[in-house]
Amino acid sequence: MLGLFLALGALLVSGASFAHSATARALPISPSEYGVSALCSAPAPGYSGCLGLRLVADDPSAVPNTRIRPAAADGAGAGAGAVSPPSDAEGVPGSGPESEAGSEGQSLSTVEYTEPIHGSLSPANILSAYGLSSTTPPTPQTIALVDAYDDATIEHDLDVFDKQFGLPACTTANGCFRKLNQNGKTSPLPASSGEKERGWAQEIATDVEVAHGVCQACQIVLIETNSNSNSSLYAGEQTAAALGVNEISNSWGGQEPNADNAAFNHPGIVITASSGDFGYLDWFSEEPAQAANYPASSPHVVSVGGTRLTLSAAKTWESETVWNDGGQSNGKLEGAGAGGGGCSGRFAAPAWQLALPNWSSVGCTTTRAVADISADGDPYSGVAVYDSTESPHGEKGWAAIGGTSVASPIIAAAFALAGGSQGVAYPARLLYENLQQDPASLHDIVSGSNGECLKKFHKNSGLSGCTSTEEAQTCSVQAICLAGVGYDGPSGVGTPNGLTAFQPPTSGGGGGGGGGSEPAVSTAPVVSPPATGTSSPGSVSAPAPSAPSAPIVSALSLTRSAMAALNHPRAKVSKVGFAFTLNTAARVRVTIAKRVRVHGRLKWKTISTPLTIVATRGSHTRRLSGRAALPPGRYRLTLTPERGTARSIAFQSS
Repeated sequence: MLGLFLALGALLVSGASFAHSATARALPISPSEYGVSALCSAPAPGYSGCLGLRLVADDPSAVPNTRIRPAAADGAGAGAGAVSPPSDAEGVPGSGPESEAGSEGQSLSTVEYTEPIHGSLSPANILSAYGLSSTTPPTPQTIALVDAYDDATIEHDLDVFDKQFGLPACTTANGCFRKLNQNGKTSPLPASSGEKERGWAQEIATDVEVAHGVCQACQIVLIETNSNSNSSLYAGEQTAAALGVNEISNSWGGQEPNADNAAFNHPGIVITASSGDFGYLDWFSEEPAQAANYPASSPHVVSVGGTRLTLSAAKTWESETVWNDGGQSNGKLEGAGAGGGGCSGRFAAPAWQLALPNWSSVGCTTTRAVADISADGDPYSGVAVYDSTESPHGEKGWAAIGGTSVASPIIAAAFALAGGSQGVAYPARLLYENLQQDPASLHDIVSGSNGECLKKFHKNSGLSGCTSTEEAQTCSVQAICLAGVGYDGPSGVGTPNGLTAFQPPTSGGGGGGGGGSEPAVSTAPVVSPPATGTSSPGSVSAPAPSAPSAPIVSALSLTRSAMAALNHPRAKVSKVGFAFTLNTAARVRVTIAKRVRVHGRLKWKTISTPLTIVATRGSHTRRLSGRAALPPGRYRLTLTPERGTARSIAFQSS
């Protein structure tokens, strides 16, 4: 998955006109002056990555209130606990998230932003845009943020943030803030000095400051796990739930596991999870995920997508579209990311999704669709965050942060302002009920797509060079990657317009105390939620199916012999062996395609006669047939079960 982050490096692109220019609006932050850097490095299998993006000035010396000092003269930095950058880091901030190492002996200047980046959104901007109230919630609320490693400066940084925006203090001393390890103890805390740890420190600052900025009367509990391994993060999630918190926000994600983990099944707790920063099925990546990110794809959580938010002159909500700042040029990905989403490859849709009037047009058949709701995520409409722990790229102080890492704590805090789950076992249900019964409680995001763009990213505007229809070819122009009236995959039910969407509907009862129907889950061994009664009249919930009716391909991978063969020249199609698992007997169509350029555009071209397999339920190993050679290049193997959803993997032939 390193390609996810390498893709963000080519940011200095200008030139061609773009299809969205007629409707493009000026942003408070100029894309022509800023590049984008991922906060965290790409996760390995079994690990999760944080989903925050930081704007980095192309010319830091041109940004007001900025200090630039050589690393050698800067020592440990001005902030308590700050650390010096590695001596082999790149010397130009903003060169992209791949700039984790440069030529040996090259030092990295420390760039300290002493005031909020001009145009970055304040807590008051977010509250005003979404019609949220900063008054005390109806009942005391505690929000937990689960993150990896330790941010040694977080309490100091939160104090700077609060004073800057006139927020009430949130400290350990006044009982508002607690920092605990993954076992729920105040010590020992995880590591905080390494390059990877410092990336997560910026993520922690984002989560804590956004959550406190939206719900200023809420208590904040920061759970810091030993590492970003899934086992550590899931342990931290269980600890947060055991503490009795009301909301848990997770601004990180990774590959779907074979089974939904019990860490995310806590009826009565609002659990939010970021949908991802790399577009529909992670297309903005050299290694597309081919399924929605997890834990956002868990049927037990509230999955949160990303938008681009535009404010009026009065700093109120003016417009919003799906966030998609991605493109391609000469076969290379470029741009600043896109809101994540897609169909799950493992889990069935919960009942409230299956009952949507437009569910048949979404494109996920009976599987879980991501997202449920959305909020601001585009880094070019990013929020102001303060973090005095120096990043791996040499920045510290104020930053403009985007990504669905921002959207998740916004939604968790909005639920807190409304009073939490309010007796509903799986609070995502409330969002779908209010979509039907009180649509004015949400901003319906009807424009944009998070699908793949094959045209150049337009850096001057920070917009994709494609029309929404062109991007939506990725999902056959279905709602799973194309915004439209009502529910769609990129934005879910929409964005908040007040607190009503987070409360039980007033018409027809809406399920204030029963908890509603349980989510449908796949046949994988998951922990199913308990039956909690039936829905109240007027609820959109429907009985959950016991198992998905459509065949699902999972665990698709190349065999070891195939991987070895592809490392040698003149490999043939017949050498492509693969393994997969089916949840039920089905006919499966197998195709192999090569990434080629046609009339200046990159496309997948099928290069061999499709193969049809009749397979039983369980695990299988097969091999393609044919004498055709596989010249060096990028290939995609796709398995499409009859009446099911296609699943693909990409690979390289030498």
